[in-house]
Amino acid sequence: MKKLLVTGSSGLIGSEVCIYFASQGWAIHGIDNNQRAVFFGSQGDTRWNQQRLQSSIKNFTHHELDIRDRQGILELFESLRPDAIVHTAAQPSHDRAAAIPYDDFDTNAVGTLNLLEATRRFVPDIPFVHLSTNKVYGDAPNEISMNETETRWCYSDPTYEQGIPETFRIDQSKHSLFGASKVAADIMVQEYGRYFGLKTCCLRGGCLTGPNHSGVELHGFLSYLVKSNLEGRTYKIFGYKGKQVRDNIHSYDVARFIEEFIANPRSGEVYNLGGGKDNTCSILEAFAMVESLTNKKMQYEYLALNREGDHICYYSDLRKIKDHYPNWSITKPLDTIFAEIVTGWSSRLQYAKA
Repeated sequence: MKKLLVTGSSGLIGSEVCIYFASQGWAIHGIDNNQRAVFFGSQGDTRWNQQRLQSSIKNFTHHELDIRDRQGILELFESLRPDAIVHTAAQPSHDRAAAIPYDDFDTNAVGTLNLLEATRRFVPDIPFVHLSTNKVYGDAPNEISMNETETRWCYSDPTYEQGIPETFRIDQSKHSLFGASKVAADIMVQEYGRYFGLKTCCLRGGCLTGPNHSGVELHGFLSYLVKSNLEGRTYKIFGYKGKQVRDNIHSYDVARFIEEFIANPRSGEVYNLGGGKDNTCSILEAFAMVESLTNKKMQYEYLALNREGDHICYYSDLRKIKDHYPNWSITKPLDTIFAEIVTGWSSRLQYAKA
């Protein structure tokens, strides 16, 4: 039985990958030490997801390990010898990074290096999939000319009608410390592919989401927005009139692409992986969609100061990823994503009250 090693296995994408590949007959090994609870407090705790995996996947092994533990990572790789690696573990918030710069860089950049070097030493022929981020582009997308409508910002430059391509520059822009640490990891993953020939790819995600996301104010746009609506809490809009646009991709479609890459890997590759133009929404549009599902009015306040390095409008150009992997496409449209997140949070909140 093939062995898949997933870092950040209790997180949104990590857990989705575990469930998906287990259904395809893989033995799953998950690395997670619940750092989200350290980064974000009890609201970011993912132990519930770890327990879900342990109870629902027959061939699942949990490894309570920090990816910053270099010796621990080397020893695990030497003994386990996995057949593929999906690296999703990270400090995921560009706001939080400014308060914990050492933890952010050590987790995102150094932790990724630890995994790459362990791969090179013990299993150099296996696919290595890294969950990067669109924040590697910094705020450079904000330089694109845009039009303002009643509910959103839109690109007016026809060059970017289909979204941001992988050729877009990643330097000479403001990234946030989180973005900078992810750039370091992104480039290192590429380099281990190009220099050493490892089968690596960076997936520069848009808004990765789904019903099992433990969204918090500093990370997890749609998940936290839905939770705020259901709980009647005030959601804070940070700048851009609430018209900032994101493309949203369901964790299931992320897992499906990872399967495609592992089946036909390349070396040192980069893909923008988001919902694309069809799965975009602004904050104001997201309010309307969630209100239509819950029949609860969104409570919010507007703060004129935008988040440092934040995008006014961002969505992924999916043409390269579809050209390289034509069997892959988006299967979860935006209305389905919203419905699943509402159902997921409703169940979890009801369970918490019981």
